[in-house]
Amino acid sequence: MKTMTCRQLGGPCELAHTGETADDVINAQDKHLKEAVQAGDASHQAARDDMKGRWRHPKKSLGWYRDMKSAFAELPEG
Repeated sequence: MKTMTCRQLGGPCELAHTGETADDVINAQDKHLKEAVQAGDASHQAARDDMKGRWRHPKKSLGWYRDMKSAFAELPEG
């Protein structure tokens, strides 16, 4: 298991997301951003908009995805 924070994934806070794969933490970040914005947390709106754009245009967002996968791979286990 590895952990990345909301901030490491492009968000504004230090909430930790833990998963076996980079996709696990990316999906957890997507869920976190959605829930934060729905709860009225405006500080997460820009990151949520960016995430929605990546889901809509995956080919354009491959650079971000590769960067996150690489950052995840470099993290220590635990």
